[in-house]
Amino acid sequence: MAESFASSSTQTGHSVRPPAAVPVSLRTLGCKVNQVESETIASSLLGMGCVLTAEDEARIVVVNSCTVTAEADRKVRKIVRHALQSRMAPVVVVTGCLAALDAEGITALGERVMVEPDSSRVGERVARLLGDVANVGGAAGADTGAGAVDIRPPAQTVFHTRAMVKVQDGCDAFCAYCVVPFARGVPRSVAIGDVIGRVRQLVRAGTREIVLTGINIGKYDDAPGGLAGLYRAVAETGIPRIRLSSIEPLDLDDELLAALSETPATCAHLHVPLQSGSDAVLRRMGRGYTAHEYEARVAAAREALPGLAVTTDVIAGLPGESVAEAAATRQFCEHIGFSKLHVFRYSARAGTVAAQMDGQVDPGERSRRARGLREVGLRLRDAALGAMVGAHAEVLVEETTVDDTVRRRRIGTTRDYARVEIERSEACAGDIVEVEIVGRGVDAELLGRAL
Repeated sequence: MAESFASSSTQTGHSVRPPAAVPVSLRTLGCKVNQVESETIASSLLGMGCVLTAEDEARIVVVNSCTVTAEADRKVRKIVRHALQSRMAPVVVVTGCLAALDAEGITALGERVMVEPDSSRVGERVARLLGDVANVGGAAGADTGAGAVDIRPPAQTVFHTRAMVKVQDGCDAFCAYCVVPFARGVPRSVAIGDVIGRVRQLVRAGTREIVLTGINIGKYDDAPGGLAGLYRAVAETGIPRIRLSSIEPLDLDDELLAALSETPATCAHLHVPLQSGSDAVLRRMGRGYTAHEYEARVAAAREALPGLAVTTDVIAGLPGESVAEAAATRQFCEHIGFSKLHVFRYSARAGTVAAQMDGQVDPGERSRRARGLREVGLRLRDAALGAMVGAHAEVLVEETTVDDTVRRRRIGTTRDYARVEIERSEACAGDIVEVEIVGRGVDAELLGRAL
């Protein structure tokens, strides 16, 4: 689970606070979709004259919540309680997945806690708190109609070297362990015209890479050919690099792989959730594929995209998972040769099928199994990075900093999603640099020399 923070400097590029501006803090937990939605929230707040600031200076704190695990729930509640203790005595507005699932539990945390499950209406809720709904002008709180997905592109686009573009929301897979369908609802697609308009806006602002993201992007259906059609249309904008966020294995069909392989802008990295390498566990999860089918789709992807890096998610300790089944997952991960593993301990979620299953695994054993998978992941990551030493790679520069020796460092990301520090380069953020990978890095995963 990731967390990000919005501040006035990172979101607006200005350090001067407008007179009488209301200070608002925005905290984001969870997935890339939450991060995209928080950027839209930030845009609506700034448009109302608010300024984004640190929590201890804020009069209103907005928390964009996650509920993917019990730990995520606990973290949200801890953040809300901490915010309520601030010297500014703020009002806390909670949105996101936990707000959608447990509004009563969230509001019970305090009299100054408000819940707005619909992130697109957070600006309207804040405006009402400020007593000035007119300032919203119908933008943040407009009704987009049943089943629509509102991406609310900012009126002004801040420069990003890489930007995420939400193309889809919702999921109807109802995996046994997952609450996301209950929080996000059925699949809905962003209109292709809105997606392309947003990408063009980002290209004009200087963005060099976009990430197409959603809750289940393989369900995208607002373009001829589905996600493959959308991908081809995005490529026509001239964006130099395109990356997909998480994609389900069976959605890596031949049509999508053809679109990826035909597009020079494609980044050779796919995140394909596995969850388990045991067929028996996959059936209990309701994942809809076997380990063999997963392996076949990854093999097809690697054939279509030479040099492809594949990362994945795995869950340790689903109810009923035996020692042998846990071992099968570790062995399968080694066999596939993932570039990186994201490992989750199973967390029981009320309302899911798995929470009612027999054979709940002891929490300590879940932790041990997760630790074993993380050890596999570290070995695989080390091998993937080691194999890159001596090779050439294209790096998108994202950071330029000066260290204690007044040595300017440039750090960026390769197409296959490795972090590289570039030696002796005058490149600026947003530049794409060809480098030779000369070794392992200190401040990044790899060290590169500009060619």
